[in-house]
Parts: sequence; C-alpha cells; structure tokens
Amino acid sequence: MSNVIVNRVAEFLKRFPPFSFLEKEDLQAVAKSVEIQFLEKGETLFRQGEAARPHFFILKEGSIQLIETIQEKQEIKEICDEGDVFGVLALLGKRPYLLSSIATENALVYAIPVDVFEKILEKNSRVALFFAAGFAAGQVVVRQDLSQGQKARGEFKNPSGDHSLMIFSDQSEVKVSENVLRCRLNTSIREAAKSMANHQVSSIVLVDENGFPQGIVTDKDLRNRVLAEGISTENPISSVMTTPVITRKKQDGFSNLYLTMIRHRLHHLVLTEDGTTQSPVCGLISDHDIFLSMGNSPAVLIHALMNTEDISEMRKIRDRAEQMLLYYLENEVSMEFVSSVMTEINDLIILQAIQISKKVLDPKFPEFAETPFSFLSMGSEGREEQLLRTDLDNAILYQDVEESQREKAAEYFLALGIQITEILLACGFSPCPGKIMASNPEWVQPLSVWKSYFSEWILHPTQEALLRVSIFFDFRAVGPRKSIAEELTAHIYQQIGKKKIFLNFLAQNALSNPTPLGFFRDFVVEKSGEHKDQFDIKARAMMPLTDLARLLVLSHEVVGVNNTFKRFENLAQFEPNYEELFIQAGKAYEILMRMRALEGLKQGNSGRYLNPKTLGKLQRQLLKNTFAPISELQEIVQVRFQLDYFSK
Repeated sequence: MSNVIVNRVAEFLKRFPPFSFLEKEDLQAVAKSVEIQFLEKGETLFRQGEAARPHFFILKEGSIQLIETIQEKQEIKEICDEGDVFGVLALLGKRPYLLSSIATENALVYAIPVDVFEKILEKNSRVALFFAAGFAAGQVVVRQDLSQGQKARGEFKNPSGDHSLMIFSDQSEVKVSENVLRCRLNTSIREAAKSMANHQVSSIVLVDENGFPQGIVTDKDLRNRVLAEGISTENPISSVMTTPVITRKKQDGFSNLYLTMIRHRLHHLVLTEDGTTQSPVCGLISDHDIFLSMGNSPAVLIHALMNTEDISEMRKIRDRAEQMLLYYLENEVSMEFVSSVMTEINDLIILQAIQISKKVLDPKFPEFAETPFSFLSMGSEGREEQLLRTDLDNAILYQDVEESQREKAAEYFLALGIQITEILLACGFSPCPGKIMASNPEWVQPLSVWKSYFSEWILHPTQEALLRVSIFFDFRAVGPRKSIAEELTAHIYQQIGKKKIFLNFLAQNALSNPTPLGFFRDFVVEKSGEHKDQFDIKARAMMPLTDLARLLVLSHEVVGVNNTFKRFENLAQFEPNYEELFIQAGKAYEILMRMRALEGLKQGNSGRYLNPKTLGKLQRQLLKNTFAPISELQEIVQVRFQLDYFSK
C-alpha cells in the first residue's frame, strides 16, 4: 500500500475511538495492514454462522445493516454508520458470526487484521477498556457511545474526545474471590450442585490431588448439560465440566483479566499462583466482580439494570447514577451527554418496571398480554431532561379493543400502571402532586380517548387545557410499542393544522410566566411560605424557555424533538435570522439545568429553589445572563402571534 493511501487511512482512523487512542507508530502499523473492501448495494460481507475471519471491520463510507435470521425470519439488529466498528465479537471469541452484514448502499470497508490489533490490545489499556465498555453494554457495534442502537448515537458523546477517561473515571482494583469452591473429578453432579447451593455460588472448580485446576462447572452448565439433557446426577461432575480451564495470574491487571474473559466468553476466570493450569488455584473472578470494580460508569449501570429485576437493587443502581451525575456536573461535562446518560438509565428502569409488572399481571389477564401499548413519559422525563428523581409525569396509551372487552382492558392497564408507578416510587422517584401518573385511571386510556383529549385541548384551549398542554405535549414513548404514540402525534399535528389559532393561545400562555428579574435588576424571590426569599429557577427561568421552545417548534411542525436545547438547535436551522439568539437560549437552558441539578444534589431535594444570597458573584452573573434570551424570545413571540391584538 502506497504511503499516500496509508496516510489517508490513518487520518480517517484517527477520527474515531479506539484508533484515536493509538500512538502514531501503532496507528501507522494498523493503517499499513488494512485491507480496503468495496461492497455494492445488497452485497454481503459475512453471513450468520460463518467462521470468524481474521479481520474486524470499520465502515469508511456507505451503510451496512447487521441482520439476525431466526427460522427464516430476519430482524435488523444494528445499522452501521461511518466510523462504526463491527465484526468484533466474533473476532475476540473466535466464534462463528452471530449476525449477517449486508450493504444497504454502496459501501467502503476497512478490514483490520486480528493479529496486528491483538498486540495493541495487550499493551494499550485505553483501547482495551474502550472495547470492554462496549461489551459491558451489550453492543454488537462498537462506537463512541454506550447506548444500544441508533437513538442515542449522537447523544452519548464526550466533547473532549477522551472517551475512555469518561467511561472509567473511577476505575478501581478488581475484586477477587479467594475462597474458591473446589471439588475432585469423581464428585457426583448431585454432590457438586448441593455444595454450590450451600455456599451460594454460581461455579465450582474441579481440581486434581495437587489442587491444580482441571475443569469448571457453572449454573449454566448444570441447566444446559445436565437438566436439559436428562443426565443422571449420579454421574461424575467431570462428565459435564468445561476443560481445559483458561487461567491467569492475579497480578495480570484489570485490562488483561477482563479482555481474557471477553475473548473466551467467560463468566468466570480461574486464577492460579503462576497463571497456568500447572499450579494451585488461588482465586476466581466473575463478570459480576468485574462490573462492580468498574464503579459508577454508564456501561456498568446500564448493564446492571438490564440484568436485574430486583427492585431494591434497581434503587441502589439509580442511587449510584446520582453519584455519577454529581461527578459529571462538577467536571463540566457536556449537558447533552449528561442528560442522554441519565435518560437512558431512567428509561431502562421504566422498561424493567414494565417487564416486572407484566410478569405479575399477564397470567391474570392473558387476553391482553399482547395488546399493543405505549408507556408515555411526560414533562422533564419526556423532554429527556430529568436528571434528578423529581416528580413523575407519565401515562399509558393502549390500542382500542372491542367494546365487549373495554372494561376488562381498562382494569388490566390500570393495574399495570399502578404496578409500574409503585416500582418507580420504590426506585426513589417522587409522585406527581397533580396525580398525572399511570396510576390514575384518567391517564390510562385507549388511543381513541387520548385523541379526544388532545382534540378538546386544542379546539377549546381553556386555561386548564393550556396547563395540561404544557405537560402532555412533551410526551415521549419509552416502550414497548412506540408506533401507537406516533399515531397520536400525527393526530395532534392534524388538529393544530385545523385550528392554527391554538398556537396564539399557546403563545399567550408562554408569556404568562413570571419575570426572573425585578425593576432593580435583582432576582424576583418568593414573598412568603416555605420558600420565602428563595428564587424559583424552574418557574421563573426554565419554564419560560421550555414553553417558548415548545411553541416555536410546534409552529414549524417539527416532529420527534422534545428536548428543549435540541429544540433550540432545530429552530436555529429553521430561522437563520435568529440563529445566534436560539443558540444562546439553548446554552442558557443547559446552564439552568446544571445549576438546578447541582443545587438538588447539594440539598437532597429537587433543586427548584435557590437562595440568591448563597451564590457567589460569578454564579449570580451567570444566572442573570441566562435570562437575556428569555425577554428577546418573548418579544418575538409577542409580535409573531399578534398578542397585543389577540388579547384585546
């Protein structure tokens, strides 16, 4: 490969982690070894079940889908974009490919040899940890975010570009279990299983007379190799063991130990005194130990949530997420990244709550187990802005059923809503004072009723209706059937199109929020009550920006953008004359979110009320600076929606 091409390949790779973590000479070595492959639209790079090739891949141009085929039924598992690394799980495990890769348009792929990159993995811990984070989050495509799927690709980004530090900022030593459960090769399966149960462990190591490891048996082995196959439990445990055993030394270090587990698909790694099978067992590491050692990183918290249905454990994980949040806020991490991480964690808690609740209720209401429904997050969670566990605003939307089943369906979905709400409250979220929750029958309704609700609010925008709008218009379907929510969204825009004057009422309501500053340019504080002399950052600063962004986005018929600072980003593109103002408004909102979250974590509450006297001079000025876009936007809305004339 000529030097010109090598340099171009290196320049491209350098833009994307983990290649951005490589030393110059290593990057050049990788670039020299790359094989460039061109795929025409519809062409397959590798097929599910094929033996892993001696390469993994990074997409240079075009688009590639990763598809799983089960009983002739195909499902798209991932869509690869520029810079995405794929084919890695098969590479590290030396196993057949789990998915097929098909070019959906002409594509250019760089194939990177395994043997070249494995040397880098061994010496570059940042590269190793980057891959480890992706595997911990269960990704089939490795990219710079920790989400699953396209949705959060642009959201889980660290603007500094140092993704490994972001993910593993609190790396600690891996915990090793030194009291390893052992047995001899001739021990019966029944005796070994009983010993595992008595010691409450998920594995047992088989050793010879010298204590050298000969094999290992796990809970999974007992299920798959004994119970599923109907093997007698009087047979020796050695008949179902995994052998040879993969072993390492305790002193090998986190990266090497974890990468060994990844490469060999191990849930347990046996440690011996010299790292070989020819010395006594001295420890054991489980994947659970690994995840605990990695601390409060997004990958670990997400993985932990996906693998537990224990509500108390879910609460603990959400508590740990708050510790992570504090670290991010204090270190000035991008609010887009922070809110995306916290939204992903909150959404996973909701999805687990739905799953737990359905397991309880579906056997009692089997006729509705498959009825399509959406769990709607609203308010700050709907806008992907709920950093703290503030008030819940949510609802359930389900598919209309036959008239004869309506009453029973209402009973099922209300019971489901109550169960989900109780789990969320147990995880530390606060109840909505106005009872706008899925535990309230008014907000657990079929699609036809939800359509009538929104039609009524739009066609007859009373003050109460406009109050509902400020909460309900920011709904976001968390799961499990988002298509129903999309149908409701289409109905809303159709209704607004029929009654454009609704936006004038909405504009009037957006300007009704109290001003943040008084006549003498000082903070307007509460005059009485529990929060006397405190500044309401939500009502006087955040809500005006939220309401203005929602109004203007609705006026442009922008669908699917709920987040306030993302709404301002979109508006900057739609209205280039006001681009700078919208950019400043988005930044102002991010500052307000950060200030409120920090106050909430500091005080152990929602962070809604600040005491201006406790703010330093710079903090006070920063807060006041966020108010400037509010007044400018309100002036634009006043003129655009003819509110002087409209209010007469």
